[in-house]
Amino acid sequence: MLAVVQRVSEARVDVAGGTVGAIGRGLLVLVCAEPDDTEALADKLVAKLLKLRIFADPAGKMNLDVGGVHGGLLIVSQFTLAADTRSGNRPSFTGAAPAELGRRLYERVVATARAAHPAVATGTFGADMQVTLVNDGPVTIPITLRN
Repeated sequence: MLAVVQRVSEARVDVAGGTVGAIGRGLLVLVCAEPDDTEALADKLVAKLLKLRIFADPAGKMNLDVGGVHGGLLIVSQFTLAADTRSGNRPSFTGAAPAELGRRLYERVVATARAAHPAVATGTFGADMQVTLVNDGPVTIPITLRN
């Protein structure tokens, strides 16, 4: 699984002119499933997200996780994270999971996150989404998990 995690002051996702998901302080998580990914890997990603210590403690050191700051998670599907740009100028997305698998694993990430964290918002799988965010820091962390 691929993810890009951004520490945000606020973030929202709009679809067709309306907001479908929004958080204040927390993590915006862009998620992409790959063809060999499994539910266990989706669960591992959520565990990693919830324990990722990228928020400042009172001394200003990145030492707190999203729960430690009572932050939210905004989870957005983004198959373009699997883009292969090694050849030519048009990216190939063959590294992304097929839509059915991608949806199933995205929904697993969301369900697992909701079971473990009190504030989880989402985008809409497969929709044309507009993501608005204020990146805090900026802090942006890429995550790659493989079986």
